[in-house]
Amino acid sequence: MRPPVAMTIAGSDPSGGAGIQADLKAFSAVGAYGCACLTSLPSQNTRGVRDVHGVPSEVVATQIESVIDDLPVDATKIGMLGTADVVRTVAALISERREHFGTVVLDPVMVATSGDPLLSEDADAALRGDLLPLADLITPNLPEGARLLGRPDRVAQSVEEMQTQAKELLALGPRAVLLKGGHMRTGEAVDILATVPGWAPGATSSGNESAGNPVLVELSSPRVRTRNTHGTGCTLSSAIAGFAARNSRQEMRDTDSAEPRVIDDDALEAAARDGKNFLTRALKDGAEWRLSRYPDQGHGPVNHLSQVLR
Repeated sequence: MRPPVAMTIAGSDPSGGAGIQADLKAFSAVGAYGCACLTSLPSQNTRGVRDVHGVPSEVVATQIESVIDDLPVDATKIGMLGTADVVRTVAALISERREHFGTVVLDPVMVATSGDPLLSEDADAALRGDLLPLADLITPNLPEGARLLGRPDRVAQSVEEMQTQAKELLALGPRAVLLKGGHMRTGEAVDILATVPGWAPGATSSGNESAGNPVLVELSSPRVRTRNTHGTGCTLSSAIAGFAARNSRQEMRDTDSAEPRVIDDDALEAAARDGKNFLTRALKDGAEWRLSRYPDQGHGPVNHLSQVLR
């Protein structure tokens, strides 16, 4: 008997709204045991990023190894990595020990809600070439999706363009793509989930030969009008990873194995839907918060713990 285990590999947010702090809150809220490996130490708050201190890649590696050598990780959320060296280090560990990371959810954190850059330019190519093909699900927002495609000035402006870009992102190698439409700011909040048909547990995530004919699913929710959007990307990806960990344990309930397994397509879609619903509720319940002394100058956090599952 053990709880679902979710691991985050990401940067810190000392103000608590994003990064590993948000990840651990979301893991706990959805009923997963959370563990965290730090990749960077930004000095930031709801108003912006003052400085970023990187964690050496060898220290990142030993943190991850310390976790997976001991705990059976059902799902891994990867967030801010900062440098190309850290990106390649994480990718190498996953390649070598793929079975110890469970379902991998990659949030390609490039820019903070405040507009401050969080990923060095030389890390873009490493993220695209080394890490994306190892992910079960990537969760870029519209600017990040355009940047990953090498066209930062061609951000999708419609659901149809989102569908096209989701398919193009899928061709880069991940098993599935959740392209988030929050930046369109009109109508409902629409995300596009693109998956490779016919994937089954035990199949490799990389090299999507079927990416030219993906399954596209539209996930919609009411748009929440609020300034409190700090850490929404971190919160969504970690909630999805937490639900993926729960779904993995559910699938294994009839077996004696305590070891993790990557979830199937239906369970992955369910985790994405549940994660989006979790974020929508967290946005609604934190929409009127005035947490900062200067609530009209920055972006406050969502209410991660408004819906703790028991």
